[in-house]
Amino acid sequence: MRFKEGDKVEFIDQGELKQGVVTEIKASNFDISYQVKSEFMGTLWVTERDLVAPTPVLKVPQFAGDWISRCKQKGYDLFLSIDYDDSDMPYEMYNWLTFSDENQELFARAWLDGYEVEKEPLYWVQLIEGASGYLNVRNDGIQFINSSGQTAELKTRFTEKEIKAMDKGGAYWQFAVPVEDLEGEA
Repeated sequence: MRFKEGDKVEFIDQGELKQGVVTEIKASNFDISYQVKSEFMGTLWVTERDLVAPTPVLKVPQFAGDWISRCKQKGYDLFLSIDYDDSDMPYEMYNWLTFSDENQELFARAWLDGYEVEKEPLYWVQLIEGASGYLNVRNDGIQFINSSGQTAELKTRFTEKEIKAMDKGGAYWQFAVPVEDLEGEA
């Protein structure tokens, strides 16, 4: 069995590529059939030989996704979007593209085939041990120490870039704790 329940799959139906999710599996001596739930076709049975795994979506850093969006809004083509001299390319984007050929290829594939932006890891800044020792920043920029709970008015989870951009950000970064690490302990 190549697929399990819950897997996203693609298949050809009446000459068109369709997508769905495996909901049930039946195996016989000769073949394996998958019940696939498709948004437009309802539920149907498809044999294993007719299914393929969807092509993974490319993931690019946030700044690359922002640059692609900006270039497309300006009407740039792929060539202009990577022309280092004639565009207003941000320094971070320039460094990333010139760092390796793989980044240039990833950028071109993302431009042509679509992409998702990598989710940046979030951190708490735990300045004091205990439940009330976390950096909080109000919407008006006031910083204080309290719990790790985030609300519409209080921000307690930050990206590395946000932490380092704060006044005393270098010191705060030393106390950064990945959000997942502490959520797992709770």
